[in-house]
Amino acid sequence: MTDPTVHEAVATEIAEPLGVITLGDARRRNPLSTRTMRAITAALRGFDDDPRVRVIVIRALGPAFSAGHDLGELVDRTLDDERAVFATCTELMRTVHEVRQPVIAEVAGMAFAAGCQLVATCDLAVAGRSARFSTPGVRIGLFCSTPMVALSRAIGRKRAMHMLLTGEPIGAETASDWGLLSGVVDDEELAASVRDLALHIAGSSARTVSIGKQAFYRQIELDESAAYDEMGETMATNAMTCDAQEGMSAFLQKRKPVWTDS
Repeated sequence: MTDPTVHEAVATEIAEPLGVITLGDARRRNPLSTRTMRAITAALRGFDDDPRVRVIVIRALGPAFSAGHDLGELVDRTLDDERAVFATCTELMRTVHEVRQPVIAEVAGMAFAAGCQLVATCDLAVAGRSARFSTPGVRIGLFCSTPMVALSRAIGRKRAMHMLLTGEPIGAETASDWGLLSGVVDDEELAASVRDLALHIAGSSARTVSIGKQAFYRQIELDESAAYDEMGETMATNAMTCDAQEGMSAFLQKRKPVWTDS
């Protein structure tokens, strides 16, 4: 079943068990305007509340995944106006991590500045071989400080600083080697590969996947001792869920588990 809706340059569709968000302003290379970022955030939250959706895919039409912020919103504005743009961007990135489903970026073409930030923020990211990634703000006098948050956590300090200070693009193979991507495929195989990955993940218990996603982001910034304490409790409570009991029993009985997402 599909249920497409359109909000400005953002289209959403439910193709069970997937929720798909498509950036559709191909002519302008899918800029992340304030209205577009709000629409993506709203789509993510809508999918979060929909039990039909087990995995979310963010994709784009045209030659770019996203060229980044709409610079027209950042010229001749007040300080409060500027703050509002980046607060909206931060809300979007936080929402990617807050929704219960894994979010996969399907990257064709360029992902620059805030577009690269969105790729780095998504739980998984698969790109076509011709994709390019860059944080070029330094070249126009606007350092990519908010993209730096996600980028440095994805690829490490020295590589992030290289991208941030030079503004030079890197290719998909390099982006994968550095940890920005979880996979690279031939351009013509991108959509099918992402769908296969999403369906594979969707085959697990939605409750378990949600527990795991939220646990990952809770523990990643903790020191090792605190992380083990936190995750030990998480595994103990996870083990008490119906799906964990079902999954372990099914394994022991050599049968396929039947998930209830509880």
